[in-house]
Amino acid sequence: MYAVVRRYKTPKLIEIMEQRPADVEAVIRPVPGFVAYYVIKSGDGAATVTVCQDKAGTDASIQRAAEWIRQNAPDLAGSPPEVTEGEVIQQFAR
Repeated sequence: MYAVVRRYKTPKLIEIMEQRPADVEAVIRPVPGFVAYYVIKSGDGAATVTVCQDKAGTDASIQRAAEWIRQNAPDLAGSPPEVTEGEVIQQFAR
């Protein structure tokens, strides 16, 4: 599995995402090999975590997220997120 973390320091974007959760889900869920998606809200923005079966999926999620921002928050498109991605080497859940 692969995961990508995108760190956004734009609170306005997070407001838009909170107002349109179905739109965000419609963008990410169809990503090939999709496993899970999380949004973590912080004081100065948020981070998103996308988990996919392979790197092709995380690459697609990065492209789809960027396109969604360009279409839905064009004034924020010039502030790209900090991106960390890689292979998931350990996973456990409840």
